[in-house]
Parts: sequence; C-alpha cells; structure tokens
Amino acid sequence: MIIFHGSDREIVKPDILHSRREVDFGAGFYTTPIEEQAKNWCRKFIRKGKRGIVSVYHVDETVFEKYHTKKFETYSDEWLDFISQCRSGQDLSDYDIVMGGVANDRVFDTIELYFENLISRAEAIGRLAMEKPNMQICFRRQEILDEYLRFERSYHI
Repeated sequence: MIIFHGSDREIVKPDILHSRREVDFGAGFYTTPIEEQAKNWCRKFIRKGKRGIVSVYHVDETVFEKYHTKKFETYSDEWLDFISQCRSGQDLSDYDIVMGGVANDRVFDTIELYFENLISRAEAIGRLAMEKPNMQICFRRQEILDEYLRFERSYHI
C-alpha cells in the first residue's frame, strides 16, 4: 500500500520522537493513503512561508494484522471520545496503529465548539455525520516505522 506524509521537509526515516503529543490520535507518525490529503497538510506549512514536501512510502499491509490496530470507520461518538482524550493528553489506550477520519478545518471547528461546550455532543455528531471522512494512519510505535515503512521518494508542491 502506498501512503503519504505532508510536511515542510523530506522525511526519509520517520520517527516518533519528534511527534506532537496532543493531536488527533496522540503521538505518532501521521500518514494518509490519500495523496491530496498529504498535499493539504503541506499547504499549512506553505501558508507559513515554508516549503511543502510530500514524502511517499510503501507500507506492508500485514502490519495492520500483526499490531494492535484501531480503525474508526466513521466520525462517531467513539471517534469523538478518542480525539478528545488524545487532544487533552489523556489517551490511555494501547493501540499501536490508529486509523480514521482527519479533523480537517470544518471538522476541527465542530470539535472546538463541542470542547468549549458551545454545542451538544448530539449536535457535534450530527454535524460530523455530514462530513466525508478523510483518512489518516497514525503509527505509534517506532519499531513499526523501522520494519514496515519503506521510503520511496518525495516531491515539492
């Protein structure tokens, strides 16, 4: 399977050490099977005057069966709870890989309104149900990156 990572630099050897902790699925290396999504991640850097570089990898799909993987099929109560825990630094899960929808700008706005108690949980889930989920894959163990991800190439956008 081909996956992508959008950043301001080429990432030949991904590592978890440099990841942020309080993001959607917690600390890890974030990728997507959707090339356009990786380009969107790059655009955040470009808006800040930095470069936008998409790194391309091949991942051995057997990794998803060998490691403790959580896949969120849709934006749901469970997804919202997990995002809330991770973003508040209270993730106690033991998942090695987490897959699911990206909290893009529209989704993020809904989540922020919910976190600030400006909309109810039911309203947040209702709004999220209207969004087409993108997909992100968060690898949360270094050994997975070392053993199962193979850097293919990178390119500037």
